[in-house]
Amino acid sequence: MQQVSPDQFNDWISQSSAQGQPLILDVRETWECQLASIAPAGCEVQIMPMQTVPERIQELDQNRAIACLCHHGGRSMQVAAFLEHHGFTNITNISGGIHAWSNQVDASVPLY
Repeated sequence: MQQVSPDQFNDWISQSSAQGQPLILDVRETWECQLASIAPAGCEVQIMPMQTVPERIQELDQNRAIACLCHHGGRSMQVAAFLEHHGFTNITNISGGIHAWSNQVDASVPLY
């Protein structure tokens, strides 16, 4: 699993073609996503709360780059490790989560 800061992730998606964009797997609870979310241009975001990942894993494409996101980076790191354990090979964790995204990339994303 790779670890990237929000700044590094923003650079990655800014430099990728539409076909090279990762899926952002937001593993926060639905209520958290309603408070604050990101949707960078060209990126697909899939909300899949952490506890639902084992039952919904078949919804994910093992061949696609997946960037896991949560509030501070802990849950997303656990989900990234889980996905790797189940055969996913192109997994990235966005360190610091959406909180760091707000501080480093887009201050318009609310802090909570």
